[in-house]
Amino acid sequence: MIAIVDYGVGNLFSLKSSLAAIGAETVVTADPAVLRSADKILLPGVGAFGDAAQKLRSTKLDSLLRELAASGKPLMGICLGMQLLFEKSYEYGEHQGLGLIPGAVRPIADVIAKELKIPHIGWNALHIQKENPLLRYVREGDCVYFVHSYYAADCADAVIATAEYGAELTAAVSKGNVYGCQFHPEKSGDVGLAILRAFAEL
Repeated sequence: MIAIVDYGVGNLFSLKSSLAAIGAETVVTADPAVLRSADKILLPGVGAFGDAAQKLRSTKLDSLLRELAASGKPLMGICLGMQLLFEKSYEYGEHQGLGLIPGAVRPIADVIAKELKIPHIGWNALHIQKENPLLRYVREGDCVYFVHSYYAADCADAVIATAEYGAELTAAVSKGNVYGCQFHPEKSGDVGLAILRAFAEL
């Protein structure tokens, strides 16, 4: 069973529907007992990093997620959920993340040309940097759907795929049993479903 963490941030219905489409058993929950009993954990998220991090702290889900990651349970963050895996974010100030992957979340405005629109919204090709089980069904150049104004930086060792938007931006990461996708697999058609299937098979 895959547990989708419900902490009040993210479109949980579309993610649950995508997992149902590949035949994965899922539950949307904030119950620590259910999360501990799950085989795998998905951490979704949209919105501001600081607000989301505070919600995790106030519900003590931050310490639970660290515990589950340390136990070896596969954990994947999506969009803001991926950014929360890092040590800190510089979105409207400086905020502490879960610290599961070394690195920081920084504005894409710092690294792309001024004429490019922010947020980065749309379909972009994945450039695979390292072989990884999460990308077992993905081919170089497969396109996925992004919506973001910040990107994961200072994390070269963890980067398994990038996407070009005026600069090569982190698209997917992996460190041990912890994974992350900056894009939305649940909005990325067959390629996104293939990535979710790969996660379900870990």
